[in-house]
Amino acid sequence: MQDSSTQFSVLLQGFLTGAVLIIAIGSQNAFLLQQGLLRRFHWQIATLCSVLDTLLICAGVFGLGMLVKQYPQSLKLISVFGVVFLLIYGYKALRSAMNSTTLSAGSRGSTSLKAAVLTTLALSLLNPHVYLDTVLLIGSVGSQFESSLRPWFAVGAVSASFLWFYSLAHAARWLAPFFKKPIAWRILDLSVCLIMWGLALNLMLRFLA
Repeated sequence: MQDSSTQFSVLLQGFLTGAVLIIAIGSQNAFLLQQGLLRRFHWQIATLCSVLDTLLICAGVFGLGMLVKQYPQSLKLISVFGVVFLLIYGYKALRSAMNSTTLSAGSRGSTSLKAAVLTTLALSLLNPHVYLDTVLLIGSVGSQFESSLRPWFAVGAVSASFLWFYSLAHAARWLAPFFKKPIAWRILDLSVCLIMWGLALNLMLRFLA
């Protein structure tokens, strides 16, 4: 039976591993930040992102990573849908940034909870990097520990996910004063567009490789 120091060490490794992977400018974070600035469904989105990460982390740590590794073609199929969605979402952000008549908050982001949930699900589950990073990478790191310690590793990684998404949702309120000017929204929309299209290009290059 492991002592508490060993369990804490494994939990900390899980937290750091999860934090390194999640604290990056990706589609999930960009969408959550955008909705947070609008003060629209940001807590629900943060919760959904965290729950999805929890499911994927647990799947990776407890064995699904090996299944994904055995069927790489499934990731290519996900890539196709992911590219299409990212291109469309990026175009919407670009159109919002370039159209001077759409500077109001109502023209941005998701205007209903259903749309916000569906967009979050698409950004989360149609991105093969989610499966490569969250399922395979975290799963491979977690697999180095004996079975009795893997739950501690998973708890650490999940904790990093919840802390990050809720912190990002909360931090948006402090950034809100900077977005009272239209130019700030233009910059954010262009940034979202570049992020989405950059991810789409990356997926296409991986798909063709």
